[in-house]
Amino acid sequence: QVQLVESGGGSVQAGGSLRLSCAASGDTFGRYSLAWFRQPPGQEREGVASLDTAGYTNFADSVKGRFTVAKDNAKNTLYLQANSLKPEDTANYYCAGRAGRWETLSPTLWHYWGQGTQVTVSS
Repeated sequence: QVQLVESGGGSVQAGGSLRLSCAASGDTFGRYSLAWFRQPPGQEREGVASLDTAGYTNFADSVKGRFTVAKDNAKNTLYLQANSLKPEDTANYYCAGRAGRWETLSPTLWHYWGQGTQVTVSS
């Protein structure tokens, strides 16, 4: 199984950018589809973006055109580049993984999770 550790969260003003990282270990990186989820305070966890093993991406409508996702196979790391941040992007951001080819943004279908990294966007 794979272990996931997120980093890169922080506090930014609206319009700013952050790059979140998710370092994977414990299994063959290329076997896993990976995804980003977020959980705003007092709300349910929601999908942000996914990257399957074939390189296809899937984004939530709320972040299309602002967020991108990519991975570095040499570093076993997944990235989320978040641009033009808005206060409503404030949440704890989680990395998730599942073996095989998956694009879904439904949190219940992902098997492995990191501990999360907090993103706070002020107006």
